[in-house]
Amino acid sequence: MQAKDIAELLNEPACEHNKKEKSGCARPKPGATAGGCSFDGAQIALLPIADVAHIVHGPIACAGSSWDNRGTRSSGPTLYRIGMTTDLTEQDVIMGRSEKRLFHAVKQAVESYSPNAVFIYNTCVPALIGDDIGAVCKAATEKFGVPVVPVDCAGFYGTKNLGNRIAGEAMFKHVVGTAEPLPVPASAQRPGITVHDVNLIGEYNIAGEFWNVLPLFDELGLRILCTLSGDARFREVQTMHRAQANMVVCAKALLNVARKLQTDYKIPYFEGSFYGVTDTSMAFREFARLLGDSSLTERTEALIAREEAKINAELEPWRERLRGKRVLLYTGGVKSWSIVSALQDLGMEVVATGTNKSTEEDKQRIREIMGDKTKMITDGSPKALLGAVKEYQADILIAGGRNMYTALKARIPFLDINQEREFGYEGYSGMIELARQLALTIQSPVWPGVRKPAPWVKAAAPGIELGA
Repeated sequence: MQAKDIAELLNEPACEHNKKEKSGCARPKPGATAGGCSFDGAQIALLPIADVAHIVHGPIACAGSSWDNRGTRSSGPTLYRIGMTTDLTEQDVIMGRSEKRLFHAVKQAVESYSPNAVFIYNTCVPALIGDDIGAVCKAATEKFGVPVVPVDCAGFYGTKNLGNRIAGEAMFKHVVGTAEPLPVPASAQRPGITVHDVNLIGEYNIAGEFWNVLPLFDELGLRILCTLSGDARFREVQTMHRAQANMVVCAKALLNVARKLQTDYKIPYFEGSFYGVTDTSMAFREFARLLGDSSLTERTEALIAREEAKINAELEPWRERLRGKRVLLYTGGVKSWSIVSALQDLGMEVVATGTNKSTEEDKQRIREIMGDKTKMITDGSPKALLGAVKEYQADILIAGGRNMYTALKARIPFLDINQEREFGYEGYSGMIELARQLALTIQSPVWPGVRKPAPWVKAAAPGIELGA
């Protein structure tokens, strides 16, 4: 990838940065990609496409542990869970055979798994030695009759967010618009209801949580062409250009896909979230507004009224247990504000939220939701997090899995909110699961037990130092 291509991706017109700074996103400083490089971001964005063979072109260490590396779920194929790599060694580099190795890797993937497409992720080593993965992908496509898509995402290009954009750019350049959607099946057609096609961009179906929301789309007559990329299929990505409205779901870094679909195909979009009762209702209302169908608007309001009445009744016992509990939320990006709304729906108080990977627009939404006394934290070191828990008197720390042992060693209730989690929190029904997990965590009988002095401390005689 050329420097001008990277600069163009960093300068995203639809991003809030460009409304304030003409330069767009800044290039990362040395060491800034330690929390996730461009390759990591690109693979995270595309790996949930379930019927594709995902080949990492580079040393085996870049492939990492693939099986269940991301908590996304598929309703069908599981090919995406199989890690594939060209496993380059120094001998391949010295002898100049890495491109040949890549071609044979595609051949093996096609013959062994019959994928609907093959994605090639370029990493640092082949990028540095100048492998032309575009040419290899073109030759492999012609040879094997299967689309082979290059994703040029070498880690040294930049951060994880840039990798997300590179992935979106690859889909828009090589995949979107290459097939037409199938007609609406007769079984999905209902008298008096016009079926509208929509896309969800940045929905990853972590722990299968989007399946909480999918039946409501079906009920309203909204056909989802593609979710890019949770539980997606390659052909669905090909048909994204025929949608009538797009929703960017909690994924600022894929905004370039929504913007280009609007520019090239005149498809309007909005940004929203399915976390929390309020935000879920707002998302459905935004779809109805963009589509301009009065019948859809009526059905949407009726559905929201029904679902909110039902979920509020079910949540009341949980709200009684959680009301007034103080939360320290340390996560990045859009979760720094979207989860806040869900917690406030439960009557909890978010005392501070992390903004380490949040954009300026994310921070502004936090201020709008939490008010003028908003506390934002950027230092995620164990010492800083524990200090913040003590300072703000938090009852629970909600963060990513890497912070779990920090919290447990300090005897602080902890809930995992990131991609590795096993529970889905989206939609109305997802709120019940979120409330249940919060209550079980905060009110677990283990905390009074571990916070008591050890029995031998009480039994020690005055003046005797234990362990002496």
